[in-house]
Amino acid sequence: MFAQEEIKVQDKYTAHNKGKFFVSWGGNRDSYTKSDVTFRGKDYHFTLENISAHDKPKGWHVDYINPSKMTIPQTNFRLGYFINDHYSITIGLDHMKYVMYQDRAVNIKGYYPNPGTYGELLPNNQVFLTEDFLTYEHTDGLNYINSEFSRHDDVSSWFKIGNTDKIQINLTEGIGAGVLYPKTNTKLLGKERHDDFHVSGFGTSLKAGLNITFFKHFYIQGELKGGYINMQDIRTTINPEDKAAQDFFFFQRIIAFGGIFRI
Repeated sequence: MFAQEEIKVQDKYTAHNKGKFFVSWGGNRDSYTKSDVTFRGKDYHFTLENISAHDKPKGWHVDYINPSKMTIPQTNFRLGYFINDHYSITIGLDHMKYVMYQDRAVNIKGYYPNPGTYGELLPNNQVFLTEDFLTYEHTDGLNYINSEFSRHDDVSSWFKIGNTDKIQINLTEGIGAGVLYPKTNTKLLGKERHDDFHVSGFGTSLKAGLNITFFKHFYIQGELKGGYINMQDIRTTINPEDKAAQDFFFFQRIIAFGGIFRI
């Protein structure tokens, strides 16, 4: 009897993952820690301290599946392969968005030409973040191109699910690293903006998620993902001498839809 049950389990498509590919597409919401941002160029070098930023959500929108507008919302793409039943390797793009809060007072250290002409000067070594002085955002976007190594565990038995080929529940955890390839939209001291993609730094991340697979091949996955971003070579204006640098921690909440298959 037990041998027959074991054969039935082995016959299930979901009993083994080794050799399977998977792909997913979804959306995210993002949070960021405060960070110091240093701007430097030929005639200026200053640091704005404890800058706050927010994401730029699109909400539930058809643009997530519109091929001509898929880069407008905050999205996540991932392609992976199971090297054995429990471990996978993936490559992916986390397309986040980062927007500095405008019209706030922050501390400043350093120098720049013509101070006070942008409506920005405040007492006690502070400036007011007017649009004439600075707008600063990675909105097309804060692109984290990364590879992940993850573990997957079938926990369907916790929910008394017998036939995992109909529905299967998995826990997943992973670690990742990659490069930042943002398209930074900055208006700084009246200079002409750069507004093009540029490799600006690196990132590392950890994640944990819950995966629900339906009918062997289709799944929905929720993830919590946190990490560290360090960008020391951010392009800000059309002049290649003008750069910015910052580092901060991020936290993503992700919902993705995907498929899993063998070739």
